[in-house]
Amino acid sequence: MDDGLLVVISGPSGAGKGTICSRLKEEFKDLKVSVSATTRKPREGEEEGISYFFINEEDFIKRINNDEFLEYAKVYGNYYGTPKSEVFRQLEEGNDIILEIDIQGALQVKKNYPKGVFIFILPPSLSELNKRIENRGTDSKEVIMKRMQCAYDELNYAFEYDYVVVNDEVETAVDKIKHIIFAEKNRAVRKKAIINKIREV
Repeated sequence: MDDGLLVVISGPSGAGKGTICSRLKEEFKDLKVSVSATTRKPREGEEEGISYFFINEEDFIKRINNDEFLEYAKVYGNYYGTPKSEVFRQLEEGNDIILEIDIQGALQVKKNYPKGVFIFILPPSLSELNKRIENRGTDSKEVIMKRMQCAYDELNYAFEYDYVVVNDEVETAVDKIKHIIFAEKNRAVRKKAIINKIREV
């Protein structure tokens, strides 16, 4: 059996990563979602092993030192990370995994697991991105300006990815990613098992 595919999706805030990933999960019923570990306390309704793996800071740091994360970061005083063991177990069982993550995290994953498929989501334009962030109605003008500057800087990292998908229309963007996944799953290097099986006949 061939290993599963790790699909890593990231891009600037407001580019539509979350919406695209939700739609992909609807399209690919067998697509697994990576569960992260965190040192923050569970919120109401969150479940251990489903929402997050909740661990204390001492244990998290110990796991960092043991190189047990594909990527990790400290955000607002809490650690978040993607455990290697869980991801690798799913991949070895032939399950495909989608990982929606920020750019710095994606670059860590690429270093630790270069066989992943890395997709960068772009807005049609920076003005459209600005409009989308404003329409959320959740950020002040100052925060929006910071997000836009961050988005501008993040565009430099697009060349670190395997594919770039412009999210002008969600359905079109999802369709492009579906084709990328189908193509990647049929790469010759990923079909060693079936090739060897045919040789044996």
